[in-house]
Amino acid sequence: MDFHNKTAVVTGGATGIGKAVCLMLAGLGSNIVLNYAHSKVDAQETEREIQKLGGRVLAVRTDVSDDGQVRGMMDQAAERFGGIDFLVNNASITEQIELPDLEAVTDAVWDSLIAVNVKGMFYCARAAALVMKAHGGSILNMGSIAGITGRGSSMPYAVSKAAVHCLTKSLAHALAPEIRVNCIAPAAVSTRWWKGEEEKMIRLSGHLPLQRISTPEDIAELICAILSQKSITGQVISPNNGMVI
Repeated sequence: MDFHNKTAVVTGGATGIGKAVCLMLAGLGSNIVLNYAHSKVDAQETEREIQKLGGRVLAVRTDVSDDGQVRGMMDQAAERFGGIDFLVNNASITEQIELPDLEAVTDAVWDSLIAVNVKGMFYCARAAALVMKAHGGSILNMGSIAGITGRGSSMPYAVSKAAVHCLTKSLAHALAPEIRVNCIAPAAVSTRWWKGEEEKMIRLSGHLPLQRISTPEDIAELICAILSQKSITGQVISPNNGMVI
């Protein structure tokens, strides 16, 4: 698929995987709607990098857990660029809680992770679909290996990502045939989520068959490939360097 003059909304687009996706799609000629919630300085830097590539970009501060704000963002995207072709539902949050520490898993933790990681992705998909429906499009949800294994930064995070995997399948049924919906479930990726845990990341990589940790650019390449693949919908694809075979 030609990405030239297509429009992509990327949530959580200021840093990490989201930033890598924004830059890669911009390099391929897409218009970028860069969503961020708190990382204004990072968003401005990513915006400048996109512009240096010759890309057109609209940065929008939006809380994806607020349906009204999400609908407003999609309306801005459609007004600015004439439509939406791709949605990369990347915005996610977590809490670092050891799995055995059940008492640390409070209602507030559950509510915040479900609000952003699950409801936020639903709100974004629903609002984008209203714009995409007439001409078709492709949605990519950010899952996690934690949603497959049940292990990860915390129990609520793993559960929220398992919900994203199922949400992907439900949306694929609901939005077909005009809109494709898929999901990736990465294992460890070298982003700021690993800040302070670099030694742990290095140790982990040595136990993987491919003996490496994915980079944001690795994941961005896969996302672009899935967005453009017309024969795939409702799938959860896990780039995990052989962690799960």
